[in-house]
Amino acid sequence: MSDDHDEENGFDTALPDSLMPYDSWIEDAYRQVMLRALEHAAEHGLPGDHHFYLTFRTDWPGVGMPDRLRAQYPHEITIVLQHQFWDLKVDRARQVISVGLSFGGVASTLVIPVAAVSAFADPHIRLALRFSVPEHPPVAGGAPNVVAVQPATAHDAAPVQGGADGTDAEKDDSPQVVSLAAFRKKGPGGPG
Repeated sequence: MSDDHDEENGFDTALPDSLMPYDSWIEDAYRQVMLRALEHAAEHGLPGDHHFYLTFRTDWPGVGMPDRLRAQYPHEITIVLQHQFWDLKVDRARQVISVGLSFGGVASTLVIPVAAVSAFADPHIRLALRFSVPEHPPVAGGAPNVVAVQPATAHDAAPVQGGADGTDAEKDDSPQVVSLAAFRKKGPGGPG
């Protein structure tokens, strides 16, 4: 039956506009799922074939990453947490994620505000979550709050069992594009 036919029979098939921010609440709940998964991996490592793709805005205030990576990925980057990562931490009070990864053989620590994350996926179970991130980052006091990141020292670079692998930006000069469409699951209310 078409919507027109339903309306002709007195059925209103259009969803009413919500006066409650359900979409925002659902997205907040999905972000909590992501944070719990990251906390679990930080505490216990990644079990079995689980691994994470974490996509975030590199131009977001508070993102800390090496200048050479920021120059190569001025808007967004996807990192893979799988075999070689260390010091994965979720700081809920500051709303940041930090992780040590190696890029082109150089150990670095990334600092990622939760608000900068635009996608999270665990391909092993075909889970993909997309988050709304405004096109233009908020600017507090005029200049973005960008954290300078120094390469990690050799003793910091010991990979964690069940660790992760950063997107190796030095393998070639072309941007690394990862399509998450194959892993996408739609939550209640459609894509996020």
